[in-house]
Amino acid sequence: MIVHELSRRRFVGATGGVAGAVVLGSLGTAGPAAAAGPAPAGVWQGARSANGWPILEEAEEFGIEGSGHTVRLADGDAAVILLHVARRFHYEIDQLRAGDVHGHTRSRRAHERYESNHLSGTAIAIRPEAYPVGVKGGLYSHELVIVRDILAELDGSVAWGGDMRTPKESHFQIALKSGHPKVKGVARKIRGWNDSPGEGAGAVDAFDPKRRSKAKAFALRAV
Repeated sequence: MIVHELSRRRFVGATGGVAGAVVLGSLGTAGPAAAAGPAPAGVWQGARSANGWPILEEAEEFGIEGSGHTVRLADGDAAVILLHVARRFHYEIDQLRAGDVHGHTRSRRAHERYESNHLSGTAIAIRPEAYPVGVKGGLYSHELVIVRDILAELDGSVAWGGDMRTPKESHFQIALKSGHPKVKGVARKIRGWNDSPGEGAGAVDAFDPKRRSKAKAFALRAV
C-alpha cells in the first residue's frame, strides 16, 4: 500500500463529523502479542484481538476527564492507560469534541489487523476521519512532540498507529497482553497521578528539554 504524505490541513473539515462504526484492521508491524489470525473476506476471526486481549461483547463507558465526553473501553488497566492518552490529547493538543474518540466496537470488519484491538476495548482512535489509515504527516511538529512524550511516558505499554507500517495517526492501542507486568505498572503509576493534584495529564511540559531528550531516545529504541 502506498502511504501518502498529506497535510493535516486537508482533513481539518472532517474533524467535526463522526464516522459510523470503527473500521477494523491489521497490525502493520509485528506486535508483542500473538494475533488471533487472519481476517479473510474482511472479517476478523477468533476470540482475541491482534494484541492478544479477549474480544468483548460489551464494554464499559468512561468519562474523559475535562472534555465532557465518553468512550467505551475494557475495564481495568487498559481503560486507565487509554483514558490518560485521551486526556493528554485534550489538554495539550486540542479540545475533544463529541464523537472524536472511538473505542470499543462489536463490528468485525477488518482492513488493518491493529484496528481489531477495538473489539477488545484496548484501542482508541482520536479523530479517525482527520487522521485516516494510510496517511502520514497529519500532525504538526509541536503535536508530534506531545505524542512522542506520551509514548515515552507510558514506557512501551501503548503503541501509536503513526509508527505502523500502514500508518493511522489517530490510533493508540495497548501494546502488550492482558496482565503483562508493564501494563500493570504503568496503570498503577497513572492511578497515583490521578490521586495526586498537580501530577499527570495537564500538569506536564512535553517541551521540557529533559523530557524531549527522553522521548527522542525512547522513539529510537522503539523503531
